[in-house]
Amino acid sequence: MFKYAVNNDFFMLINHGAKRTGKTILNNDLFLSELRRVKKIANEENISLPQYILAGADLGALQRNVLNELTNKYGLEFKFDKHNRFILFGVQVCCFGHSKINDMSRIRGMTAYGAYINEGSMANQEVFNEIKSRCSGTGARILIDTNPDNPEHWLKVDYIDKAQNNPMIVEFNWQLDDNTFLSKRYKDSIIAATPSGMFTDRDIYGKWVSAQGAVYKDFNRNIHYISIDKVPFNDIESYFVGVDFGWEHPGVFTLFGVTKNRNYYLIKEYSDKYRSIEEWIEIAHQIIKQYGDIYFYCDSARPDHIKAMQIANILAVKARKDVLAGIMEVASLFKQNMLYVVYDENSLFKKEIYSYVWKENTSEPIKLNDDCMDSMRYGIYSHIYFGR
Repeated sequence: MFKYAVNNDFFMLINHGAKRTGKTILNNDLFLSELRRVKKIANEENISLPQYILAGADLGALQRNVLNELTNKYGLEFKFDKHNRFILFGVQVCCFGHSKINDMSRIRGMTAYGAYINEGSMANQEVFNEIKSRCSGTGARILIDTNPDNPEHWLKVDYIDKAQNNPMIVEFNWQLDDNTFLSKRYKDSIIAATPSGMFTDRDIYGKWVSAQGAVYKDFNRNIHYISIDKVPFNDIESYFVGVDFGWEHPGVFTLFGVTKNRNYYLIKEYSDKYRSIEEWIEIAHQIIKQYGDIYFYCDSARPDHIKAMQIANILAVKARKDVLAGIMEVASLFKQNMLYVVYDENSLFKKEIYSYVWKENTSEPIKLNDDCMDSMRYGIYSHIYFGR
């Protein structure tokens, strides 16, 4: 692909497909090649400082995915000015976020000799179009890398699907096996940990597919339901609680224990409608009395409740609520048989686990009868994300 890119003309090159296939690494190297090409064109036009757009979901993502990788690989150092710009190979690289509509105002008005768009499927479509329209310098080209999303995503429909009939758009699809630098052992471990259904199709085979059916396809009642006497309390290192506040729909506390070998146990749920925050605080204190000062990962939609819990000396913090990432973590635990549920102590879980399904043609679950599922996701994903 690198040879193709440096030896052929195009306006847009899209690397899309499975995770860990090297898409971003390839585009990072192409980015450096493009800057040299841009400087050569600018010299021919007597342009002393040509501009180039580098865009990611946000500036932090750009740092992680692109700039840090280039520093580690080539020892490059990037000196930013107050406008998030740096100069490399005689080209002024202007860094932007692309995931929010207010990012667009920062891009308007400039003339760019090209762009590198990291995590393209996360871009706001209007911001993406603005970046595209700014690339009007001589010979401007756009590099894009992205993981798959749903098959109706605008990047797939408007660009990838049209590449076959448009010589100025080039697309390369990548599967996990395409990365020859990964060992078979590593690939096998990734496959074993990736949940069935949409996650396997996207993350292993690089397909743009919608989710269908049950969210937790790998949940098996014969494996994952256990009795309380099967919980290895002596091996549990930490406890935490996922919290979904409710009123007309059930509020839920889900109490988890995590063992030394990272198995998760949903020990008990506390759920009810029309329960005041004072009542939830009383339950929290009962849990703390039995399990110690543990974290309560709370739905951030009720900051007043979180504050009340904090005033009551409870370690209540805002949960990480990234829906797809959180579901992926929970689903992966089920896939690897690392998450178990005490059958007799989790009545709401039993009602929701089989009715928790994907919205048709989307990557979102239906928001109905999902209170325990949300509480479980908040707790597990936050515990993993914060490394506690």
